[in-house]
Amino acid sequence: QVQLVESGGGLVQAGDSLRLSCTASGRAVYDYFLGWFRQIPGKEHEYVASVSLLLSPDYADFAKGRFTVSRDNAKNVVYLQMNTLKPDDTAVYYCAAGRKGPRLNSVDVDYWGQGTQVTVSS
Repeated sequence: QVQLVESGGGLVQAGDSLRLSCTASGRAVYDYFLGWFRQIPGKEHEYVASVSLLLSPDYADFAKGRFTVSRDNAKNVVYLQMNTLKPDDTAVYYCAAGRKGPRLNSVDVDYWGQGTQVTVSS
């Protein structure tokens, strides 16, 4: 069992930056790819990025160049640094853990966090 707790969401203006954090706890956290999805009402989860212990981070195309995912293995925390935010980035962001990677697929995610709202105003 793995527990994921996100923090760091909020309301920002277009062009601002925001960093999300996700603290993972439980057994064998190191065995999992940790990553981020986002979801807007009425839509499916959209993959953002993921990172593992050994492999390079992986990003969705829209996230490349603006978002950075990183992992502090000593603290079991995964971060999502989001720069140059756009109104289209408005969504609930979910931390996720899965064993299949490096690109997580929502159907293969084993554990989800509760989500944190990110709202970007124009």
